[in-house]
Parts: sequence; C-alpha cells; structure tokens
Amino acid sequence: MTVIHVFPGQGAHRVGMGKELFASYPHLVRQADALLGYSIEELCLRGPAERLSDTRYTQCAMYTVGALAYIDRIRTTGELPDYVAGHSLGEYVALFAAGAFDFVTGLELVARRAGLMADAGPGAMAAVLGVTADEVRVVLARGGGPQVDIANLNAPEQTVVSGPPDDIAAAVSLLKTETRGAVVPLKVSGAFHAWPMAPAAREFEHFLAGYRFAPLRIPVISNATARPYGDAETAALLVRQLTSPVRWTESVGFLLDQPEPDFHELGPGQVLTGLISEIRAKRPVPAGVAS
Repeated sequence: MTVIHVFPGQGAHRVGMGKELFASYPHLVRQADALLGYSIEELCLRGPAERLSDTRYTQCAMYTVGALAYIDRIRTTGELPDYVAGHSLGEYVALFAAGAFDFVTGLELVARRAGLMADAGPGAMAAVLGVTADEVRVVLARGGGPQVDIANLNAPEQTVVSGPPDDIAAAVSLLKTETRGAVVPLKVSGAFHAWPMAPAAREFEHFLAGYRFAPLRIPVISNATARPYGDAETAALLVRQLTSPVRWTESVGFLLDQPEPDFHELGPGQVLTGLISEIRAKRPVPAGVAS
C-alpha cells in the first residue's frame, strides 16, 4: 500500500476550520500569532467570513490548519506517508510535511506569497464543468479569444480559467454559448495561476533567494510538473507555480499509478477527495482488465 496525504488550497476554507486542532498545539499557534500579528485561531474559528476569504488571510489560515492537521495525523497514527501533494497553497503544507522548511518558515513564505498575489491587481476566475480542457482551449482560441489562461486542471471535466475581469466575463459568455458545460464564476479577487501573476512571481523569486530549503524526506508532487520535486527545484517550482496551471489531474494520475494508493485528505473539507474519485472513475481501464 502507498500512503498518500493531500492538502487542499484556497477555496476549501470555512469559518470554524481547525477547531479540533488549536488547543492541542498552543506553542505553534503562538508562533503563528507572533509572526502574523493577529490571532490565527480567532480568524479560523470566528472569522468574520469576509476577512477569512481575503487572500492575505485565507492562505495563512489554510497553511496553519493544514500543517496542524498533518502533525496531528502523524502523532495519532505514527505513520509517515509515502507521498504528499497539495493543491495550489496546499503544496506549501506538503513541502512542510516533507521537511523542506519548518512550520514558521513555511508561514513566512505563505504570508509573503499571499500579499503579493493580493497586490497583483484585480482578476477573476471561472470553473468550466462537464467538458474537457481541450474543448475549453479550442473555444477560447477561436478568433483570438479573451486573454485568459487555464489555471486549474482539476479533473478530466473540471477546468478553471483565470485572467482579467473583463476577459473572464467574455470567456464565460463564450463558453456558455459554445459548449455544453456549466460555467461558474468563482468568488476570488485575483487571476491566480495565470499571466497577470507574473509581477508577483518576479517579486517572490527575489524573496525566496533569501532562503535555503532542506532536502525532501518524502516525495512531493509539484503542481507545475505533476511529478516529484527534485531537491534543487524547490524555489524555482514555487515561483513557477504562481503563473502555471495546477495540473491536479496529472498529479493524481501519477499517484494512482503507485502500488495500492491510499489517499488521505488533511485539512478542511473533502474537495480533493471528490476530485480524486472523479479522476479515478474516468481513468481508462488497462487492456485485459475487466471493468
């Protein structure tokens, strides 16, 4: 059996998350509060929801809850995973789990990332459900199309597009007209994992130059490559992640190819568990295997 821990990202957050964890790890909570300058427990448990949904706060809260959930899982089971992976912000929790950096260093990185992403200017995102990413690309490329990027490849028929607000509005209209899928605007304020994040990526690259990352003790699957990180790639892949699509379908496909994969989602909600089930269900049946 291959034990795999996966960590959700922004969007899985909710008021009340982590309530079963904070009391058990007061020393880490105090460290987080000292770094951030506010009570992370108060934010997660009581919000308000508007503040918790602000990128500057959401990412720090999700990282903290994910890291505490991982620590609690290891303390409870005594079992280390064979692989770890996270969706977008969740990749920082995966890197913490693998030993790339300690809890506080990871929170420093996340806080800076969140600030840069929030300051990158207005943007928008929309999910396209029920059609493949290739179909989305064909429609968007027709006649030049709006200036949007594929941001998340979440499942075989769940794709997220990202870009400036006017371009996303045009893309939503075009996709609703020319595909059979459902198109759902997302409640975000930025064009994450797309070309408008390029200035943030450059600033983040300069910031990461001041850090040195430890060799990974557990393989981490990169959002940008859908393959395990190399030890010398940590900073480069974290920079690349800001403007590259989250290749979640391919990442899960790689993990499903491991012997007897056993997934455990750690953090609020079960969004990734649902995506993994969808990806597994749509994988081709190997030749000679009864369906």
